Amino acid sequence: MRGEMDTEKITEELLDFIAHSPTAFHAVENVRRRLEEAGFERAGERAVDTKQTGGKYYMTRNDSSLIAFYLPECGKEGLSGLRIVASHSDSPCFKIKENPEMDVEGRAVKLNTEAYGGTILSSWLDRPLSIAGRLIVEEESGMAARLIDFDRDLCVIPNVAIHFNREINKGYAYNPQVDMLPLFSTKEEGTDAFRLKSLCAKEAGVEEERILASDLYLYSREKGRRMGAAGEFIGSPRLDDLQCAFGSLKGFLASQEGGEESNYGAVYALFDNEEIGSGTKQGADSTFLSDTVDWICDFLGLFGGEKRALLAGSFLISADNAHAVHPNHPEKSDPTNRPFMNGGIVLKFQGSQKYTTDAWSAAVVRGLCRKEGIPCQNFANRADVPGGSTLGNLSARHVAVPAADIGLAQLAMHSAFETAGEKDTAYLVSFCRAFFAGR
Repeated sequence: MRGEMDTEKITEELLDFIAHSPTAFHAVENVRRRLEEAGFERAGERAVDTKQTGGKYYMTRNDSSLIAFYLPECGKEGLSGLRIVASHSDSPCFKIKENPEMDVEGRAVKLNTEAYGGTILSSWLDRPLSIAGRLIVEEESGMAARLIDFDRDLCVIPNVAIHFNREINKGYAYNPQVDMLPLFSTKEEGTDAFRLKSLCAKEAGVEEERILASDLYLYSREKGRRMGAAGEFIGSPRLDDLQCAFGSLKGFLASQEGGEESNYGAVYALFDNEEIGSGTKQGADSTFLSDTVDWICDFLGLFGGEKRALLAGSFLISADNAHAVHPNHPEKSDPTNRPFMNGGIVLKFQGSQKYTTDAWSAAVVRGLCRKEGIPCQNFANRADVPGGSTLGNLSARHVAVPAADIGLAQLAMHSAFETAGEKDTAYLVSFCRAFFAGR
């Protein structure tokens, strides 16, 4: 791999990023902070002009999606296209409903929740959980969003003892409205300790009546860590897809630090709501990316045929983790396309084109990996197993450019605690750095 990286250091940075990103809102805030430290400015804060030179900007939508872009100094005449990498900020979890408190025989309080995305329900049981998200607060100047994270062991979803449920190890079907509600507090008369809104107000430092609405989620308090006989694995919540979100961001920023001249604009996209289909204003199946491309073209003074030429020279990478061969169930994987953890970049294929990779885009990814000395492997579903979709084909509905779906191999996707390869984040950083630099 060209320019060897300190994988231990990158792993520590990744796990710290995940620990401080309990929700999509927090992930975007962490990315925004890193971008501003690197000299990026919010695009919406300046008037659009027709500059001929580069700049570094970002946009956000709904506080949970973000697109950043770097334009080279070559100006529009020398701009060959855009290099885009998209990942997602959300992970399967539990969303807290409005009016969440539920009385338990006058002695305790549990919270009313619903599953967000296709989470593995059993993996959330008997773990320390906390609550984080966004409050919308009334201020003198209008409404404002405030992030909140209790950052302490606050809830637990207790399992039923095997003595009361002898079927629990025989494929028991958990009911999300019955079995998956978190225990929140002991109910004490004359106190507000059991009211979540009251605790949120104290945590945010505002009067309770000023909280107009909220988007709150449960998250696992398990800390990410290295595992394995030689520390070759990592275990953490939210590896899908914060591992790719972090790795592509680090590669995006590194591509501007090397001093290399490039004729490509670099675009880092972080979309929300992938786990529920992306069909929101801040999802990949929205106008967010196409609106950003329009902004770039307006900024550079590219119109009509010039804009079409820019898109013709562009390329999109959809970066979302892939399924590794499971050690206990290797039969679940395709017979010949079998990615393993620590095996490098995973190219994802599907005949239905829910993964966008085709021969041309696969050749681009493999060629870059070969040039940079980065291992590359393939994933395809078994023909008798229906696969899911991700960001690439949805984004291509709005910005039609050549695209490939990639990821990093992991186990237990959509579990509250997932497992991946310790080396693979560094492989993604190296790949994205080279891709964004236009190599």
